[in-house]
Amino acid sequence: MSASPRRRSTLRNTLGNRRRWLTICAIAAAAGLVAVPAGAASGSAPFGARALARLAADRTQSVGAVSPKVTAEDDDDGNEADEIAEGADQYAEARTSPGIVTPGAYGAAWDDLSNLPSTGGGWRNITDLPYDSDDPRYRDIDSNSSGGSGNVTGRMAAMAADDDGYVYAGSAGGGVWRSRTGGGHWQPISDGLSSQSTGALALDGTGRLWLGTGEATTNADAYLGSGVYVLSDPHHGTFAARSRVGGDELESTTIHELRFGGGKVWAATSEGVWSHSTRTLKGAWKLEFAPNPAYLPGGSLASDPSAAYKNIANDIAIDPKDPSRVILAVGWRSGDDYNGFYAKDSAGTWTRISSGFGDLPTDPDDVGNVTFARSADGSRYYAIDQSPEQLNTNPDSGLEGIYRAASPSGPWTKIADYTQLAADGSALTTSGYMPGVQAWYNQFLTVDPSDPDHVYAGLEEVYETKDGGGTWSTVGPYWNFSFPCWSIDPAKQTGDCGQTTHSDQHGVAVGRYHGKSFVYVGNDGGAYKRPVDGAQDASGHATDWTSLNDGTIDTLQYYSVGIGKDLAHGGVSVTGGLQDNGQSILRGDDTVMGSDFGGDGGDTLTDPADGCDLAEEYVYLAIQVTQNCAVNDGGWITDPAKATSYNVAPADNATGEARFIAPLAADLKDSSTWIAGGRHVWVQTHGYAIRSGDEWKSVYDLGAGRTATAVAASGGKVYAAWCGPCNNQGFARGISVGNADGTGWHDITLPTTGADGTVPNRYLSGFAVDPKNADHVFLAVNGFSRHWTEGPGAGVGHVFESTDGGTTWKDISANLPDVPADSAVVTPNGGLAVATDLGVVYRAPGRTRWERVGSLPAVAVLQLKLGPDGSTLYAATHGRGIYTIKVRDCR
Repeated sequence: MSASPRRRSTLRNTLGNRRRWLTICAIAAAAGLVAVPAGAASGSAPFGARALARLAADRTQSVGAVSPKVTAEDDDDGNEADEIAEGADQYAEARTSPGIVTPGAYGAAWDDLSNLPSTGGGWRNITDLPYDSDDPRYRDIDSNSSGGSGNVTGRMAAMAADDDGYVYAGSAGGGVWRSRTGGGHWQPISDGLSSQSTGALALDGTGRLWLGTGEATTNADAYLGSGVYVLSDPHHGTFAARSRVGGDELESTTIHELRFGGGKVWAATSEGVWSHSTRTLKGAWKLEFAPNPAYLPGGSLASDPSAAYKNIANDIAIDPKDPSRVILAVGWRSGDDYNGFYAKDSAGTWTRISSGFGDLPTDPDDVGNVTFARSADGSRYYAIDQSPEQLNTNPDSGLEGIYRAASPSGPWTKIADYTQLAADGSALTTSGYMPGVQAWYNQFLTVDPSDPDHVYAGLEEVYETKDGGGTWSTVGPYWNFSFPCWSIDPAKQTGDCGQTTHSDQHGVAVGRYHGKSFVYVGNDGGAYKRPVDGAQDASGHATDWTSLNDGTIDTLQYYSVGIGKDLAHGGVSVTGGLQDNGQSILRGDDTVMGSDFGGDGGDTLTDPADGCDLAEEYVYLAIQVTQNCAVNDGGWITDPAKATSYNVAPADNATGEARFIAPLAADLKDSSTWIAGGRHVWVQTHGYAIRSGDEWKSVYDLGAGRTATAVAASGGKVYAAWCGPCNNQGFARGISVGNADGTGWHDITLPTTGADGTVPNRYLSGFAVDPKNADHVFLAVNGFSRHWTEGPGAGVGHVFESTDGGTTWKDISANLPDVPADSAVVTPNGGLAVATDLGVVYRAPGRTRWERVGSLPAVAVLQLKLGPDGSTLYAATHGRGIYTIKVRDCR
């Protein structure tokens, strides 16, 4: 599913390294990630702030005409979807290669990790304060500041709200949170669960809160869940393992929606449609319908590579007047023979609907991801349909349409398509794309309880209709760039425009607080609200959105962390690259974090001696560097010389031979020597004074088809791990070692079978070099062992040690749980800390056994680093922000 290097190069040359909020899909196995078949299309990303700001500065230019240009030598339509999907695949490949992973691997690992002895000490969250994406201090060339989304946090997958002011936000990887004040002042309420990934939240008629775990958006970092849980007193209680509904039938699935009717709760999952009585938690879930049961666990085709997407269900529509009338929306977003709408026939058999549905398509090619909504009085039903045909052939949009009916059985009438939404105030028309370009990923739909004709629909943006779909307004545009009201003036958040929401919508709810009705939306930037019947400007954009990301809720999804002394303000400056939220920066005296780089943030380097000397990777080694924390008032728009950050990507960025999140490191002994990994191992020796990508030198070519997965250096000795091929079929890995001056490079011989005691044939994710001896190095290995992985050479073990410069390796995993390992660091006392997908473990100097560090929730820790004091450990989690702990507590 990878795009050709030529195509990626053309797109990058056209777009420059403009910032974009990317969203991504994944290929993965049932261990913990959603599966996507090879060849599936994905979403696309609009232009970034830098491009749109320039267009806005010259309003004589026709912004609507801007679109990516592709040369005649390219074979495709210029859609960036393949490039985005490739990055998504890579996150999943690291955890599933070299083969298929059996369901339940994460659950077993969590149990084992919870039973490890503890080191003592406690983690401290340092990013639990507001994160202002529009911080006026950082309006430099690669920032999205002034876009209008305000305070943000990590992705929210689901929302629920009641009429007593209680709001519930379910995050992609950081659990469920509760507000008692109509939004804000949040508290986590699911930290005791083994899965912190949310698929669905729903309040039933008795006030109970139901949680379906396992995010169902088929993106790169969507983890499977552990089932459905119910909270009988959501105003005061917390979710616990004992509140799980049924047995383990829904473990290792994703849950798209929970619906109620006829005394049952219905679950649309990645393994079909299931139901359970709402009167008891006991008893097994009943499988109502699976279009391809042979692919379910235990079935004859369960080990087939395509099994994870053969029974995907998206939603259920139930007629409250006759709960026996049920419509199932079933289908894989990229198309399959089973896609369609199903109802029971006179014999009680689920049968695909082939006629009588009106405008709502019944052809499998036109039925993909679907969301239903129903008015409170049952007089109106609404649906969003994403079309596999559109997704696979239309570079502008994957949306088939929005529909209305008087009954879930139809007939349905189309009330909007992407061209209509685009004409009603959408910001996407300035990007070269259209509403619904990521309808496979972005969808929500709800009806005002007091008005069956008043509907909110979410795609990349938020849309509202007050007349049942006759007219629409883009009340939550993608951003405010290019609108006439927009300005980069730091005296204003976003010029004269009203605040908007973050892009990429996922969850919605309507509730009341102090007698007023509000709509709550969840998206890639967290949670927002506005009055249900709120105000709009002349363009139809809402003027009354409020960000609910007040800092008490921290679900930020970090890939990396960097720490350096804050010379201007005291203390340290902490930065980190984030999924869809750029790079955050926290100065020594900050009460609000800022964002100095936009788009996706990858790896990060920070000078320990000066925290404003920093480098940030966007994706594919698109590296930017600044020496003043990228502080800027936006003056670069009229005077390019006033830019304070610089694009310094090595050549593998342009050729497409680096991974989506590619490795970047500084030499432990010389912070001016940097190592970057793509197909080549790149070195530059100018540190943060680098100003051009031409200053990088290729010191080693890993070889055609190979790309670096981890790099490290100390005293000029460089380690580089690679994979190639990197997908499950034919997966291969290796280690190359040499010197930063280009001498002495060679490949280490590793057994291809991953024999016991040797480095497994799995993704090699990180090195930790002993600062006292460059030949003493540790290796972190991702994925799962052969106990869960059927692929060849999966082997055993997650941490390995070499004392001879990588020539030979010893498995030191001992009692370490079988869980993907992501990063490692040697502590000053000679101990070893390792980041895993479920927390941090530590091995004390002279010991062989591992202990659990603190008690983080079940969240992935993707990178560990030591602060400049050498005594503080920083953990970048992918769902709960950045945490610190003193090394002395790891004893």
